[in-house]
Amino acid sequence: MGQAEPSPIKVPETPMAQPAPTTLQTLGRIAAVLVAIAITVGIVLVRDQIRQFAAYGYPGVFVVSLIGNATLFLPAPSFAIVFAVGGALNPIAVGIVAGLGATIGEMTGYLVGIGGRSVVENRAHYHLLEGWMRKAGIPVVFGLGLVPNLFFDVGAMMAGALRMPAWQFMLAAWAGKSIRFIILAYSGHFLFGP
Repeated sequence: MGQAEPSPIKVPETPMAQPAPTTLQTLGRIAAVLVAIAITVGIVLVRDQIRQFAAYGYPGVFVVSLIGNATLFLPAPSFAIVFAVGGALNPIAVGIVAGLGATIGEMTGYLVGIGGRSVVENRAHYHLLEGWMRKAGIPVVFGLGLVPNLFFDVGAMMAGALRMPAWQFMLAAWAGKSIRFIILAYSGHFLFGP
């Protein structure tokens, strides 16, 4: 009589051992984390002066958005500035410029992620976000940028930790944040505009 063939045994994949980082890589990771921390501390110290940049039009919006998004887990005044300036300048241009500044500012979180995955692993919702980032990193970064939320910094760190190419991270973040800031600027335009 014919015997059924045994079903193949599924052996869980074991991750290949990663080579130990070189001294230069370790120093680079430490430097990335220290730069991000220094930027955050500096912004907190000059927080009240940031609002003055909005008087300089589009360059002011860019600087405020860059600075406002360079902090890690601390809010800065970029939303209020974009909303208010949207009433005086072209809301689409305000949104695009603010999105670009915000994206460049978010590179601090990306750098922290490159600096060390351990910084991100202990954050709430890490494993859920990690699964999403591994499956669909660019759409996840876009979505996190599009919707105001506190998870974008964790997503930026995750993108860095998972070594998403910086240009992909920046393009997805810029697209999401620009759309969000255009909507915010139009809200200001309809409320404060001509």
